[in-house]
Amino acid sequence: MKAAIVGLAGPQLAPAEVDLLRAYPPAGIILFARNIQDPAQLRALMGDLRRVLAPGAVLMVDQEGGRVARLRPPHWRAHPPAARIGALFGADPAAGLRAAWLTGALIGRDCRDAGFDVACAPVLDLRYRGAHDVIGDRAFAAAPGAVARLGRALAQGLLAAGVQPVMKHAPGHGRSRADSHLELPRVEANDLEADILPFAANADMPATLSGAVIAEVLRGRMGFQGVLVTDDLAMKALSGAPADLARAALAAGCDLALYCGGELSPTAALLAACPALEGKAAARFAHASAVAAARRLSLNGARLAAERDELLA
Repeated sequence: MKAAIVGLAGPQLAPAEVDLLRAYPPAGIILFARNIQDPAQLRALMGDLRRVLAPGAVLMVDQEGGRVARLRPPHWRAHPPAARIGALFGADPAAGLRAAWLTGALIGRDCRDAGFDVACAPVLDLRYRGAHDVIGDRAFAAAPGAVARLGRALAQGLLAAGVQPVMKHAPGHGRSRADSHLELPRVEANDLEADILPFAANADMPATLSGAVIAEVLRGRMGFQGVLVTDDLAMKALSGAPADLARAALAAGCDLALYCGGELSPTAALLAACPALEGKAAARFAHASAVAAARRLSLNGARLAAERDELLA
């Protein structure tokens, strides 16, 4: 498998995409709203992908709750934004932590039932007044300790459903005054201990969505030993060809390059440029899947949803 996770163009797997995925098998596929219409269509697409992808490849979806959700009503359950859970935690810490776990378990159950292995959540960024609202209510709170505890609870809920969590967006996106989808955020502050704390406190989780600083901050100060995945290389935060960006990110120490655009030509170039997933990166990748499989519990979705609704009422 190539050390990359890539997106698709639409709700069906095109013949050219089948050829590409067989020629350069990626470590996984990430799906977005453009790929998901309803349960029957998604089930067919997931089946086609499983037949084409290499054994062990993962299927990933961005499913935080709130405004970042690809599985949506009326076909799938709605989930609250992180800030709503954080507000409950501020009034009643035990209830907030329980609501975070329940939300993780419910998101995980929805994702697992749909065939996904990985959900891109929780967000461990801090909420900063005056920052760009690209994070906003996606953050649990402003206090690092609260974010760390709530993020861990949500991640443990995901794992209880047998789904791998993805901590976002290390080493911290909350104080940025720019949207990294559109431009490169620049943070002038030198003291980022508060931003790093939630990630460091969850360094044993099986996956993270990384920023640019790897060896010194992520592997060093944070002590993170899990899978490091780049943020989407199709965003406009970085300039250059996606294939070149992927090579640079992997050379810098990321385990996987993420390219979500879905356009065939740049996706093909990126997959051709990426090396095979091997060595320590392959071991971390396999371990993440094993952890999720080992933590999986039998969950009653209706019962969990009723409990969460009562807590958040």
